[in-house]
Order: sequence, then C-alpha cells, then structure tokens
Amino acid sequence: VQLQASGGGLVQAGGSLRISCVASGRTFSMYVMGWFRQAPGKEREFVASISWSGERTDYADSVKGRFTVSRDNAKNTVFLQMNSLKPEDTALYFCAARRSVLLRRTPDDYNYWGQGTQVTVSS
Repeated sequence: VQLQASGGGLVQAGGSLRISCVASGRTFSMYVMGWFRQAPGKEREFVASISWSGERTDYADSVKGRFTVSRDNAKNTVFLQMNSLKPEDTALYFCAARRSVLLRRTPDDYNYWGQGTQVTVSS
C-alpha cells in the first residue's frame, strides 16, 4: 500500500483545514487508517484513527471535538477535517495504514506510511 497525503497549508488560529490521504491498492477497505503528527523536536503522536467501515473512530484528547476523521473506500481516500485550529496543531501530518480490525494509537502498530503534509497554524 502506498499513501499520499495532501491538503496541508497555512491557516490562522480558529480556522479550518481538510487534509486527505489517497491509498493505492485494491484492499484499502481492509485497513484501519490513522493520522499522526510530528512537530519539530517532538515525537510522532497519534491524532485519529478510523475502522475499515468508518463506523468506529478514535481521537486523541487534544483534538477531540475539533477534528473529524472519515473515509471514502470507493475513492481509497481518508480525510481529516480540522476545525478550530490552534497554533499547537502545527505539525507535519502523516497518514498510516494498518491491516487489522483493531484501532490503535501507537505508530509501531501501523504498517504503511505516507510522506506527510505540513499544517501550520498562525496565531
């Protein structure tokens, strides 16, 4: 599986942004998809994940109520809608895929990674 994230950019605090991740391969619907982020000098951290059907989601406490993860299996795409953005959301955002039915928050539990898309929130 190859993953390509896009949609990042510069946005003011309080604004919104939607980033996307397109996956190659015919088995996209069999993967749990996750979003992670990494700020300079910090470790990669979990943001959100979604089950293959989209029925189950999981969010980090820091983004719960502001971010929404969704997917379109027909288009092999997973989305992260980010609202009420804060300067501390500034990071390189990565999508990841995990061949499993279980949602996980640990980067090591994911098998495939995209290249990342930069999100910068100005104050």
